[in-house]
Amino acid sequence: MIVSPAARKKDPALPETWRVRAVRTPDDGSGKQRYLLTSLMDSKKFKAVDLIACYLRRWRIETSYRELKQSMMGSELTLRSMTVSGTEQEIWGAMIAYNLIRVEIAKAALEAKCEPTSISFTTALMTIQNELMMTGPATAQGRIPEMLKRLRGRLVLELKAQRPGRKFDRVVKAVAQRYPEKRLSRKP
Repeated sequence: MIVSPAARKKDPALPETWRVRAVRTPDDGSGKQRYLLTSLMDSKKFKAVDLIACYLRRWRIETSYRELKQSMMGSELTLRSMTVSGTEQEIWGAMIAYNLIRVEIAKAALEAKCEPTSISFTTALMTIQNELMMTGPATAQGRIPEMLKRLRGRLVLELKAQRPGRKFDRVVKAVAQRYPEKRLSRKP
């Protein structure tokens, strides 16, 4: 692969070309050939199956980050806290809330005998938020297990339907601006 001039300008130590290994991934039913590019050249030491499994795990992590940032944080560009300790507390709080939602999804899937991935995270988040807002403050502690059972039942009501294929190719969205842009207009 040819290293782009922009990358070489940022780091002149980069070589002009980059040697990569292409690993073909199994067909996912779309009929498209997909390749995973890696700099790990030794095919005996780094088997294709292991590389693909590692990539899939990494993809799940990235999906979790997206759920945390977009679904839970509402695509906010910044955190609210103004101090380091407040920022750390806000991040830990979001991560704990994310994991609690995932635990409830896993328990609901276990009771419904389905895969946890068939329950939509966004739907689960909204269901749990609504349930806690409606009954949370007024619920006695002894009734929490009953509330959780009812909540898990609601989580599996709308199992994630199989998504149809894309009608249009993906496009790169414009980067969100932190400050509004001021455009200069031409004077006639």
